[in-house]
Amino acid sequence: MSETAKIAGSAEAEAQQQSNSTADAGFLWDFWYPALRSDEMRGKKLVTAMLLEVPLVLGRTTDGRSFAMRDSCPHRGIPLSCGHFDGKTVECSYHGWRFDGWTGQCVEIPSLTSQDKLKVERIFAGHYPCEERDGYVWVYMTAPGALPPEKLPAVPELAKFGARFKKTHLFCDLPSHVDHGIIGLMDPAHGPFVHQSWFWRSRRSIHEKQKAFEPIPHGFRMSPHSPSSNSAPYQLLKKMTGAPVTTTIDFVLPNMRTEIIQTGKLWFSSLTTITPFRRDLCRIDFVAAWNVPLPVFVFRSFAKTFLRQDQETMIQQSEGLKHNPRLMLIDDADRPAKWYFALKANLLEERRTGEPKAHPMSGPITLHWKS
Repeated sequence: MSETAKIAGSAEAEAQQQSNSTADAGFLWDFWYPALRSDEMRGKKLVTAMLLEVPLVLGRTTDGRSFAMRDSCPHRGIPLSCGHFDGKTVECSYHGWRFDGWTGQCVEIPSLTSQDKLKVERIFAGHYPCEERDGYVWVYMTAPGALPPEKLPAVPELAKFGARFKKTHLFCDLPSHVDHGIIGLMDPAHGPFVHQSWFWRSRRSIHEKQKAFEPIPHGFRMSPHSPSSNSAPYQLLKKMTGAPVTTTIDFVLPNMRTEIIQTGKLWFSSLTTITPFRRDLCRIDFVAAWNVPLPVFVFRSFAKTFLRQDQETMIQQSEGLKHNPRLMLIDDADRPAKWYFALKANLLEERRTGEPKAHPMSGPITLHWKS
């Protein structure tokens, strides 16, 4: 076997090993994920992020276009983030190989001489589609060894109902697999226990509830409904307008929860994602916009309390999960979690076979629980 064939075989084996390891991680590929906040990229600064156990280097070209590359030079593997960015090309710190930031295409290998026949333009650093929306840098994470589709799906966007509104962003890390983060995000029964607050609810306010759900593409919706009577902020909204308050909550694969609250001309909209960094670490990103007469600093104070409570609970849960306990899901409070796992399994099977799978919800359904 020639040396070239040995190298090619070794590279193929390494790629297959990497593909197998990522396939076991329980991640969903070929979706947009928020890598970081837009304000973290300033000037010609290169920044790093980790998505789905893929190290990324990100930056913004002088003409304002954001880009994302695998943080590894295809020559010797040194992180490209260790190199230099001139506003257009990223230069590796090891041998000076230069890559166009927008395309990942190699534009120069300084060590080549006139006798070399290597076609530099055929070499690419790992590269991922990248767009900015609502203050986040979103990266489309294609499956290992795959190319992005010719037409990408739209980048997720926060719903807005007017040109004038307040806006804020919050985040926190969770030491858990993304699945646990997501089913915690949609769990309807933990509020009186995790989020006990003078301004929200307590155990004394627990009562039976019923909510209607309906299937939507790649997800499910808690149909428009009146918010819980034991949540003070909702009742205050109702008094402000004298009109009914309605809430609509969607969950859509791979990781996105949206909530829209409306009463009269007032509205509140939020987009929450759970993004996997590693198998044991994910992050909640929360962005909200509203025209309710509520100062940003007041809302941030309340929202930070909620996120901190969720984070502390997930830290406690992670201690128990280290011992691989047997877990269970119950009806009806855990039905959204069951739908999530079924939607995820169906999507993976559809991609494997090319055959569409039936939605786990056969139609609208009403669930009952106490919280």
